[in-house]
Amino acid sequence: GVDLLVRRGEIFGLLGPNGAGKTTTIRMILGLIRPTKGSVKIFGIPVEDRREEVLKVTGYMPQRFSLYEDLTVEENLLLYGRLYGLGRREVKRRVREMLEEFMLEEFKYRLAGKLSGGTKQRLALAVALIHNPRLLVVDEPTAGVDPPIRRYFWDYFRRLRKEGITILLTTHYMDEAEHCDRLALMNRGKIVAEGSPVEIKRFAFKGEIVEVIVNGEGVSEALNELSEVKEVLEDSKDGAFIRLRLLVEDASQDLLRITKVLERRGFKVYRASQVFVSLEDAFIKLTTG
Repeated sequence: GVDLLVRRGEIFGLLGPNGAGKTTTIRMILGLIRPTKGSVKIFGIPVEDRREEVLKVTGYMPQRFSLYEDLTVEENLLLYGRLYGLGRREVKRRVREMLEEFMLEEFKYRLAGKLSGGTKQRLALAVALIHNPRLLVVDEPTAGVDPPIRRYFWDYFRRLRKEGITILLTTHYMDEAEHCDRLALMNRGKIVAEGSPVEIKRFAFKGEIVEVIVNGEGVSEALNELSEVKEVLEDSKDGAFIRLRLLVEDASQDLLRITKVLERRGFKVYRASQVFVSLEDAFIKLTTG
């Protein structure tokens, strides 16, 4: 099942492959579908009972472009501003701000359906923020867009976070998820891990990984002397060299002790360094064992 606590003013990511249940979870959070069990609260407001109140503090950018393609950019912004309850004077002011903020001024009279993919995404984000929400929910915001647009979005998300806005997003890009403050890894409708990117990697591998390259015989006996080594993940020979990948608790502290013991036992240590695993490595480890 899904049990989430998203903190105010953080970027929280739901990470997982297509079909993992990310979009369904988002739709439950927004009250678009009812959870089979449990409840959802946003800023303490129960979603099922007070959905209209929730919508006033929440902005939503769905994965698929869902604005009115037969309306202009400006008309879409005006329409959604009014739907979110902004007054006439306020909505006009916010539309001007959004057109400038998202570099949409030159497109304001263009039909939304005639925009490029990246410009559509900028318009969708502008609409989601037209009413100054406290929570921004974005579903795969950078799927299918060029790298410059992806960078633009992430720079903007970080700016919103500085302003105290909470961001909940879904993504299947493992490298992109590294930018989140905290994550929930999803697989087949369940959360398999939750925490910061660093915490999730440590949880997946039960510690940190170091690589040591030495030469000499009897390295296995030397490793037995090291309580710091929780597990030998790899012990391979390449000519005169032996490559070791070791699981330890704290790489920065344990590498020094490992190196000293091996050198004292007569081994020449050619390299001793931490192996920085990726979120993809962690995800594969957690979902395949």
